[in-house]
Amino acid sequence: MSGQLAPALDGVRLCLHVLGATVWVGGQITLAGLVGPARQLGEDTPRRLARAFARLSWPAYVLVVGTGIWNVVAVHQGKGRVWQIVLGIKIAVALLAGLTAWLHGRARARAAIAVYGALAGVCSLAALFLGVFLAG
Repeated sequence: MSGQLAPALDGVRLCLHVLGATVWVGGQITLAGLVGPARQLGEDTPRRLARAFARLSWPAYVLVVGTGIWNVVAVHQGKGRVWQIVLGIKIAVALLAGLTAWLHGRARARAAIAVYGALAGVCSLAALFLGVFLAG
């Protein structure tokens, strides 16, 4: 019976992981595109949008990390050394994405907000691409 559930659980695991990544990475890209026009609505508007996004993005990040662990447990057997190296890099980059996003949310100086936001976005995209390489 458990063998029959495996494909369904694989589907659930992967769908949840992709959903979390979609919100985390796609939301960052969307928000980056909205910051400029949002300033025209008021100086505080980008900050309010960022806070609203954080209420969605942090649970998505937790979902990505949790399902990422589940993915590794489910598929790591039989993977070669190169795959394991890429996995280690992906984990480091994903953690760096979370750290820089957290720092971005706490920064007050405009330059720090920009640098941490850019780093969070680049690291998130890099983790996404590395995840595709691992899945292939």
